[in-house]
Amino acid sequence: MSSLNLVHLLLFLFLFPVLISSSPYGPTYPQFLGRFSHRKFKNSNYSSNSNSYSYETRYYTQQVDHFSFIGDTQGDSTFQQRYLLGSTDKWARPRGPIFFYCGNEGDILWFAENTGFIWEIAPRFNALVVFAEHRYYGESMPYGSKDAAYSGAKSLAYLTAEQALADYATLLIDLKHNMSSEDSPVVLFGGSYAGMLAAWMRLKYPNIAIGALASSAPILQFDDIVPADTFYNIVSNDFKRESESCFNSIKKSWDVLQAEGNDQNGLLKLTKTFRICDTLNNTGDLLDWIDSAYSYLAMVDYPCPSDFLMPLPANPIKEVCRHIDDDSDGKTLAERIYAGVNVYYNYTGNYTCFDLDDDPHGMNGWQWQACTEMIMPFASNPETSMFPPYDFSLADRENECRMTYNVSIRPRWITTEFGGHNISTVLEKFGSNIIFSNGLLDPWSGGGVLKNISESIIALVAPLGAHHIDLRPSTDEDPDWLVNFRETEINIIKGWLSDYYNAIGASFSVISDRSEQDSLISI
Repeated sequence: MSSLNLVHLLLFLFLFPVLISSSPYGPTYPQFLGRFSHRKFKNSNYSSNSNSYSYETRYYTQQVDHFSFIGDTQGDSTFQQRYLLGSTDKWARPRGPIFFYCGNEGDILWFAENTGFIWEIAPRFNALVVFAEHRYYGESMPYGSKDAAYSGAKSLAYLTAEQALADYATLLIDLKHNMSSEDSPVVLFGGSYAGMLAAWMRLKYPNIAIGALASSAPILQFDDIVPADTFYNIVSNDFKRESESCFNSIKKSWDVLQAEGNDQNGLLKLTKTFRICDTLNNTGDLLDWIDSAYSYLAMVDYPCPSDFLMPLPANPIKEVCRHIDDDSDGKTLAERIYAGVNVYYNYTGNYTCFDLDDDPHGMNGWQWQACTEMIMPFASNPETSMFPPYDFSLADRENECRMTYNVSIRPRWITTEFGGHNISTVLEKFGSNIIFSNGLLDPWSGGGVLKNISESIIALVAPLGAHHIDLRPSTDEDPDWLVNFRETEINIIKGWLSDYYNAIGASFSVISDRSEQDSLISI
């Protein structure tokens, strides 16, 4: 099975490198978000509870290629980029802050609805909120349609992080000009891949933004900066932390399921056991689906109920392991594994079967990005991981990307363009005003910045935090450590804004209590 058809946390999710397995079936490679993260199901009556945030949908005419001055004679040199403009009712014009979210690899509406932190703190700063969609995702399609934009390597050539950052920069400049707010300071936000973009934009365009909150941003997951087995070791440790017997059962299950699938009528039996809508053609597709559930569970192992990827209980890994460890009534290992992953895919109990082939958030553009510049090495070490052993191979990745898109991978381009090696030494003197926030339960934290680099490039680490939990909407069940974590971020952002306004000779204050949000800052 081609690994390009496998499932990247998120994510961020975040879709990355090919993993070559010594087992007879290939594992999924991690993604920030993807086709097994938030699924559509047959015979389902579930609908997500959306948050009510006030915004206006707008479109901005962008250049398809920001780095060339040759016009397109076919009239395809521009496209309409979608962005969401928050309410201006409490924005402190003409110099009020702008809180700008750098769009991820998916529909911007989904990210806007799931990034409550920005909406909640904006009134305390009398800030304007803007969410910008990433090119080639959602409705922001060059060449007029998704079919045209995704028609081949020639049309996909402009799907890069560099072009996306240029989109955000030009959008912000034009927006500030049109709203007569050229002096408004911009603070960037992003989680997962968007967190990477926020950090990189602060470094590339310091004239555009005064600071960036980069949550769960694995900017060090490239070019062998961190060990390739880091991601899956963290996922595995999250499960072992809850139950060592659960860890061992999962570790054993891969071979058991593979053997069962090889038996006569084995695929039919597995189809029924795991409630798959269409009969399995091979065991690998099922194992990919299970693998993805474990990775996503590690990403969203939040201390309170959530429905970011799927509707889940608090501490979902604990609930998964409770089912996997339950061997009562003669349950087979396959049945226990199903009961465990069913917590992720069907906690509501509303789904009668699972469809293994859809892309509900329009994120398949990541396949292209993973074949060009987003080359992240991943591996699984049998000594430390509950996943099958496999190694990363640049040569195989190159071969697959040539077969799929007829392009060559550039494994060192991201570190050439944005840096990464010796990051502390470089950014201590070059960068400023970036918060790198990470939760250590999140497997992407292994590629994140976990130590302070300078007084203004700060690493905030939550030992019990998961994937960009700080950006999630607040709830009454939030633990004290999370409330305090967010307040620390707010205070740092307040400092950035105070420094900016002092530099231009303007006064600035921030509302200290959310109950006082009707008050105005003075600018």
